[in-house]
Amino acid sequence: MTVSAVPVVPFGGHDLFLFLLQVGLLLSLAFLLGRLALRLGMPAIVGELCAGLLLGPSVLAHVAPDLSSWLLPQSADRFHLLDAVGQIGVILLVGLTGLSMDLKLVRRRGGTSARISVAGLVVPLGLGVCTGLLVPAALVPGGTERSTFGLFMGVAMGVSAIPVIAKTLIELKLIHRDVGQLTLSAAMIDDIVGWILLSVVSAMATTGVRAGDVAFSLAGLVVVIVAAVLLRPLVRRSLRAAVQSRERGAAIALVTMFVLLSAAGTQAMKLEAVFGAFVCGLLINSCGVLDATRLAPLRTVVMSVLAPLFFAMAGLRMDLTSLADGTVALTGLVVLTVAIAGKFAGAYLGARLSRVNHWESLAIGAGMNARGVIEVIVAMVGLRLGVLSLEMYTIIVLVAIVTSLMAPPLLRMTMAHVAYTDEERERERRNAVDEPAAPAETASPGH
Repeated sequence: MTVSAVPVVPFGGHDLFLFLLQVGLLLSLAFLLGRLALRLGMPAIVGELCAGLLLGPSVLAHVAPDLSSWLLPQSADRFHLLDAVGQIGVILLVGLTGLSMDLKLVRRRGGTSARISVAGLVVPLGLGVCTGLLVPAALVPGGTERSTFGLFMGVAMGVSAIPVIAKTLIELKLIHRDVGQLTLSAAMIDDIVGWILLSVVSAMATTGVRAGDVAFSLAGLVVVIVAAVLLRPLVRRSLRAAVQSRERGAAIALVTMFVLLSAAGTQAMKLEAVFGAFVCGLLINSCGVLDATRLAPLRTVVMSVLAPLFFAMAGLRMDLTSLADGTVALTGLVVLTVAIAGKFAGAYLGARLSRVNHWESLAIGAGMNARGVIEVIVAMVGLRLGVLSLEMYTIIVLVAIVTSLMAPPLLRMTMAHVAYTDEERERERRNAVDEPAAPAETASPGH
């Protein structure tokens, strides 16, 4: 005699209506405000975050509390539905970022880029850890070990955002300049190391700071890298078969499947899901089988629909009214100062050690200071893991916005003192660099 499973209760009519309304409103506002931000010369992510701010506790909950509680009831189940959509978006976004990285550029400028990247990561990382250890206890979630919080703050202060950097360099016509080349390649190394550090700190937040658990996390990183190397021939053959197929969507389906399964694998190992997506993107990239046009439909859907929804969700969780508290506002000012000064100082020091001149070193610091999308993802991870309080989450997202807005004017100012060399003119004429606009495509024209 077999016992039949109890059927799952279907999604209720009102619940479905409310979910569709929430997604539709968030996407509509994210699209409109994102386009407005672009017209004003700002990254689209600023407008998309503002969509969440308007519908969340920062605005709507104060202006029309009854409408807010009806539209976005404080129910974990309802928010988890929206989170699920956002998580799919950010995982695919990160996968596409890894897939679009110019690995040849990193290899070509390896030594100098590595020195800039190391200094540009270590200095803000160290300052971020120190800042995290000094943050008032009231802003640290209960149950979170101070050492884990400090390390997480260090990672948040150390990251850069390739999409924002690439877009800014392209718009300012600096992509073929020595400064543009070095900034992009150093930021790529930063990103790779940053995802690894995020995974380790996330595992520590889940299991606690114990030597055995940290060793397990590091062993997991080795397993992921070894698995990527061993699976590369299989992935390459699968991609070739998909490319040769008459079915135009085969490659898109295969890449999506690889990215999601890789994310699931690293999440199961208590390494962040986005790390698996990033490694998978790098793996597919290294196979050299797919061209950008083949994945253009996937990129369009991710960047025009799923990613804006994720950023709107990120804004939905921000509460700017918390900045009215003097302690929160002062902490935010200190964190922002540390983030800017640390990245500038680190990148400048690394460039000077590589014998780059003063103004070019300042320009590299200005470019690498942009946090953008990467900082928002780090903040969302911290909030989800319970490492960040709502106040600290709001502060870190504001750091992402401010530093991204600072990059273009600072680059213009510093590059005004850098002479255009014959080699740079020749490089631009010959278009010798493999199209480095790919990272900007991956994160859309404004992320």
